[in-house]
Amino acid sequence: MIKYTTNSLNETLKLGEKLVKNFDTNIIGLIGELGSGKTAFVKGVGQYFGIKNITSPTFVVMKIYKIENNKKYNNLVHIDCYRFEDYESLIDIGIKNYLNDKKSLVLIEWADKIKDSLPKETKYIKLKLGKKENERIINT
Repeated sequence: MIKYTTNSLNETLKLGEKLVKNFDTNIIGLIGELGSGKTAFVKGVGQYFGIKNITSPTFVVMKIYKIENNKKYNNLVHIDCYRFEDYESLIDIGIKNYLNDKKSLVLIEWADKIKDSLPKETKYIKLKLGKKENERIINT
């Protein structure tokens, strides 16, 4: 496990942009308390692919962004499990289609809520608040 410390929103965005190059799976589970930088990290991943309009899917649960001009991925799928208690609820919105599609990069906020139902190859990234106001600790 590698530990990173960021000290601003911009640094968290840049870390997401940097780390996406090293993902060895298409399923990334993000675990962390409210305000720990999960959505900022996803925005940074999106920036790497030229996606500028990523917002939290808390109320719509899942957002799909098209990735242009990339040989590895066609879609960035951003899922927020904050309001979900079980995996069965996500099946109804089509999560399995994306988890099984290697051409879709799936980033799941609050992945710990459905961890037992996610594939073995899921990579987990843990984010937490640091001691300073804008500090975030990110373990990959």
